[in-house]
Amino acid sequence: MTTFTLDADNNITAHDATPAAQDNVVAFATEKELTKLSADWPIARFVEVWNAFAGAPPFGDLKPVKKFTDRKTAAARIWKAVQALTPTPAPQAAPLAPKKPKAAKRATTKDAAPTARDGSKKAIVLDMMKRPDGVTLADIMSATDWQAHSVRGFISGSLGKKMGLTIESYKRPDGTRAYKLAQ
Repeated sequence: MTTFTLDADNNITAHDATPAAQDNVVAFATEKELTKLSADWPIARFVEVWNAFAGAPPFGDLKPVKKFTDRKTAAARIWKAVQALTPTPAPQAAPLAPKKPKAAKRATTKDAAPTARDGSKKAIVLDMMKRPDGVTLADIMSATDWQAHSVRGFISGSLGKKMGLTIESYKRPDGTRAYKLAQ
């Protein structure tokens, strides 16, 4: 853990290990410690500490300030800024295991018409929808023993989206809703 020291001239220095105690030098390693350390400072000292490193490398993008709104904000901004002093460890490459090749997927033909297993409810509904006058919701419900919301979901999801079929929904002259496969 990096430890930071602050001397009487408001210079902040980063250390890899905790430095030996010195006169007029205080050490802190966390934002909480910095906040506790600076509890008795006059608000002007925060400005002095900030302006001591603002604009200097590696703080070239930081601008000097005239005042801070409160101690908490000042300590948080100073803590965030001094993190630039933290030495970055050299990246070490971890040994990687060779990746196993993925199994190749079989080629599928997109032009082939989607089919359903013989005797399945999907096949029954598809056969009913191939009728010239279509099929009503009630007819599908009685043939499959599904509820109305399940039939509508099946038509939209399984037939429309998954199988890519175009389903026409229309009202018959007697006012009942009917569904059929678009040609």
